[in-house]
Amino acid sequence: ENYGAGFLPEVRAGEFWRLFTPMFIHYGPIHLIFKMLWFYQLGSMIEGRQNSLFLFIFIAVSSALSNLAQYAFSHHNPNFGGMSGVVYALAGYIWIRGKYNPGSGLFLDRRTVTYLIIWLIVCCTGAFGPVANWAHTGGLAVGMVWGGAAAFMATRHHE
Repeated sequence: ENYGAGFLPEVRAGEFWRLFTPMFIHYGPIHLIFKMLWFYQLGSMIEGRQNSLFLFIFIAVSSALSNLAQYAFSHHNPNFGGMSGVVYALAGYIWIRGKYNPGSGLFLDRRTVTYLIIWLIVCCTGAFGPVANWAHTGGLAVGMVWGGAAAFMATRHHE
């Protein structure tokens, strides 16, 4: 038996860009504008306190992992797009890194975190039609884990 033969056949055939390109697809100007506002706000915070290369790597990794989560848990349906997975990863990173490593200069206030979690839950209800909920959730998880690991390493390094 060829285990996993039906999982990401195009990527397995060398089309690796398919892990990243869904973040460039948006469903209308409102979708694009809101994602770019969040991306500008959160991405600028990380880039200003770390650097452009870190932000680029973070975007690439969080895009690939959140898109993989969406693909895997939506029964291998490739019909999704948007930058929400990356935006949720940025928010998760800033939230957890700032919470456990205040010296990082990263901070997300409680109201913003609450808004992002409520929005995640509301989207899961289907009230706004088909939404890439697994990309949102996967991105948030990636950001939180990365932020936690970075905070741990930073605080351990200073002990």
